Amino acid sequence: MARPSPPAPRQATTHPLDHAPAPGLAARLDPRGKVVVALAYSLLLALCPGPLAPALGLGFSLGLAVWSGLGWRVFWRRALAVNAFVAFLWLFLPWRLGLGPAGGQITLSYNPQGLALAGLITLKANAIFLAVVALLGSSQINDIFHALAHLRLPAKLVTLFVLFYRYLHVMRREYLRLRQAMAVRCFTPGSNLHTYRSLAQLIGVLVLRSLDRSERVYQAMLCRGFAGTFWLLDHFHWRRRDTVFCSLGGAAILSLGLVQWGGTLWN
Repeated sequence: MARPSPPAPRQATTHPLDHAPAPGLAARLDPRGKVVVALAYSLLLALCPGPLAPALGLGFSLGLAVWSGLGWRVFWRRALAVNAFVAFLWLFLPWRLGLGPAGGQITLSYNPQGLALAGLITLKANAIFLAVVALLGSSQINDIFHALAHLRLPAKLVTLFVLFYRYLHVMRREYLRLRQAMAVRCFTPGSNLHTYRSLAQLIGVLVLRSLDRSERVYQAMLCRGFAGTFWLLDHFHWRRRDTVFCSLGGAAILSLGLVQWGGTLWN
């Protein structure tokens, strides 16, 4: 009787922003250059007072999203979260509360400036979001932290970022485990005092376990000689393609700046 063949090994599922499965040039660029371009691009769009440059920037960001090769699923799920927050601005900014004569009845009136502001914020938020995910999402998260250290950001700030990202997933797993334990005990959430009390106890237990875990992790780090610095053992190599990318990115940022403020400069 023939022996059954062993099952094929399962492929590990990886988070797209953690392990950078994106093919192409975007994943091979130096993370330092991508961090600098993403930061300069985000600051420029955030400071633009008019809609022209953010609208052009949104088209540029869409091009970066296609060029990154991450796939639209990576952007789609995160775009929903970003625009869910922006949707509240569309609900509230176009309206203005006021008082009647002599502080009488409260009135609600239409505010066209608020509507324009909501549109401007929507353009900026989506343009910045697409560009940041396209540039930084094609690199491993550890490489991003490594690039921040190479760019001479404060060591304590980089350490805080590393520890926050590392234990954010740990605490999420702890939260899901506690919720599963509540579900096993037939907990059904609703709009009642029992639900509010149970969720408050859940948050309290999560905070206490986070504090206990942080103390144990800190003691373990001290036992291994940690003195507040993560030493850089690997180093990046700047190549010609990184110079070309930063030059093109700088030219695009400069062009958007001239579109927004060029008339003021020439006058």
